[in-house]
Amino acid sequence: MTDKDTPRRAKRGTAGFTLVELMVVVAIIAILATTASIYLLGALDDADQAKAKTEIKALSGAVTAYMLKNNRKLPTSLEEVAPFMQGKKIPKDPWGNAYMYTKEGSRDFKIVSYGRDGAPGGSDYDADISNMD
Repeated sequence: MTDKDTPRRAKRGTAGFTLVELMVVVAIIAILATTASIYLLGALDDADQAKAKTEIKALSGAVTAYMLKNNRKLPTSLEEVAPFMQGKKIPKDPWGNAYMYTKEGSRDFKIVSYGRDGAPGGSDYDADISNMD
């Protein structure tokens, strides 16, 4: 038998990864995944705030259109401006709460989303967002 006829055998201890090496790789992947998810959650909160601002702007435009059609009279509720909205309905804010509408005078109005916590006041992602900002 020659060297060509004998099967090749891997040297003992040189094939594959050790348990320690695998654990280090898994730990690195876990750290990267945690870091990425923290940034992703922050980006989602920013997107919710941007959506609320955009919807408030659209609602303000619908109130203005209502006023132009009704001799500069403010609506008594946002439901009255639904025909002026795309889709003909008033959206909920990104956190599932209704937008708050109040008359601030004979021609002034305020539309507010109370933010993520749904309560007046707050800071950061719980802060109120309105058309007066």
